[in-house]
Amino acid sequence: MNKYLLLAPALLAASIAQANSLDLPDTVVTASRMEQPRSEAHAASSVFTRADIERLQPSDVPALLQRVPGLHIARNGGPGSLTGVFLRGTTSAQTLVLVDGQRISGSSSGITSLELLNIEHIERIEVVRGGRSALYGSDAIGGVIQIFTRRGDADAGWQPRLSVGVGSHGRIERGVGLSGGNAVTRLDLGLSLDETDGFARTTLEGSNDSAYRNKAANINFSHRFNQRLQAGISALRQSGDTEYDYSLSPAGFAQDDFELSSLSTFVEGQINPLWNSRLELGHTEDRRTTEDPFGGSTFNTYRDQANWINTLELNNAQTLILGADWYQDRLNSSNEFDRNSRINRAAFALHRFSGDQFSTEIGMRHDRNQQFGSENTWNTAGTWHLNPQNDLILSYSQAFRAPTFNDLYYPDSCFMGACTVYANPDLKPETAQSYELQWRSQLTASTRLETALYRTLIRDAIVTNNALDGNQAGSNDPFRPENIDKARINGFEATLQQDMFGWLASASYSLIDARNASGGGNDGNRLARRPKNSLTLDLDRSFNAFSVGAGWTLNSHSYDDLNNENRIPGYGVLGVRGSWQANDELRFNVAVDNLLDRDYYQARGSAFDADTFAPVSFRYREGGRTAMLSAVWTPRL
Repeated sequence: MNKYLLLAPALLAASIAQANSLDLPDTVVTASRMEQPRSEAHAASSVFTRADIERLQPSDVPALLQRVPGLHIARNGGPGSLTGVFLRGTTSAQTLVLVDGQRISGSSSGITSLELLNIEHIERIEVVRGGRSALYGSDAIGGVIQIFTRRGDADAGWQPRLSVGVGSHGRIERGVGLSGGNAVTRLDLGLSLDETDGFARTTLEGSNDSAYRNKAANINFSHRFNQRLQAGISALRQSGDTEYDYSLSPAGFAQDDFELSSLSTFVEGQINPLWNSRLELGHTEDRRTTEDPFGGSTFNTYRDQANWINTLELNNAQTLILGADWYQDRLNSSNEFDRNSRINRAAFALHRFSGDQFSTEIGMRHDRNQQFGSENTWNTAGTWHLNPQNDLILSYSQAFRAPTFNDLYYPDSCFMGACTVYANPDLKPETAQSYELQWRSQLTASTRLETALYRTLIRDAIVTNNALDGNQAGSNDPFRPENIDKARINGFEATLQQDMFGWLASASYSLIDARNASGGGNDGNRLARRPKNSLTLDLDRSFNAFSVGAGWTLNSHSYDDLNNENRIPGYGVLGVRGSWQANDELRFNVAVDNLLDRDYYQARGSAFDADTFAPVSFRYREGGRTAMLSAVWTPRL
């Protein structure tokens, strides 16, 4: 018997490249669940490395992600507030978010709290745009965002780090860490504490400053036992509290105490010269306790996960990826849900062919869910290499999103004999089909252009009855979700990167026409909080020990409702940044956001008058001009 086969039950590991070979900036893992050059990935993608994070100095993860073409951020006012992520015209729940390969969305709402992830603990972010359910299953309609925690540098030796920053609205940032390793062992440890007094987040009468506090920690450890076997563990935990205005006028006090965590471990090995295998086990938690004038609530969701990925190099031109996923969602809430647990099992396969003139990809996946049954998805893509500088890519993908515990089982609310229905246990998964044409061109040695033209049709979209005509919904329950709406999204995006005379310039433009296609009274209306035109520009230059940069974000107007009655004006925001490398160990950073102090907002809300219960409309505020000054000390050991 082949001695390598004897190792298989013990290894059950995957692609060595995926785990710890993320050093090259122009690679991507998320597109195919294996490491590959971005130029060879069929899916459109954006990658931010640790060097990009330090150069751009974003205030948080959403501020960094808004540079991705086709991705729009809508905040409910300030740091730590509820943040919507609209990728290629889809909703926040229609984009899958992973941390070190683990799903971290709350299973009650389906939304991932990206605003709570401290960017100090992040090594790399990859954003893959377009449907990827054939690889990842539920939620990957708009795309996949994968966040990798910080990891040790095998070539840098052991290096401690200490950072401190002060900024507007009483913001204070503190961080300490240790990173390093060698060819065998790599380690990164980090702790941080961020606090801000905040500002009045809404235009409601009585709105007060909303404070935010976030304590975070990360560990990433890996060890290579020999040339064929390695293992590791990573963990990320965020906890704290965020204040906000409760939906009464005058504004009432409310606070969320949160804990968002991810723990994963892997073992991986080279079974034989052609077969790499990887097994991952993970556990994630999204825990929330809300205090408000009516007593508050608790929503704690837990997810156990297992992923097994096998990469087979069939020959120099063909690769086959075979895998299986399993996860169980559990909910513990102060509200009584009819069901609080469900299991999802899946198997998938992806075949890739790379030729001199053509490259192809085809993938298939079967999901079986304890609640809604089975779902099959597939994708295919082909690349025509026109010449070494130009590629044309044509692709088709299917995707779906499973309804959440809130959609299916949220308990009815009754007051004085009248009950409001918030759930529908008969909901089906949302499904989507996407068609895409890309052109990628290396125009010159220092100029890169990537464009994409796409169309997505979403069927059985889950919406509440108050967003539709009564005849369409067929129900008098305004908050009961239904599989009734359809959406049609047409989009174009382009990214241009230019390095000229020492200046690094990057520009991303998106045109997204996302509309209701349900055939009812709102047919043809634009979907809420999706600006049609978006543009981001970044310009950076280094002058020996000094560096300067600027970023400009522009968004056209959007609407906050399906009726297209509540218009959100367009806006443009300019930010500047700079740094000084005082010596080999000490660096000073400064960043000013909204330099021109523009008055703008990204979302609206509705409340009730505390005395008359009449509806009151308000908007969420942004913080105006803000500044942050920080210092980073990395002593050499």
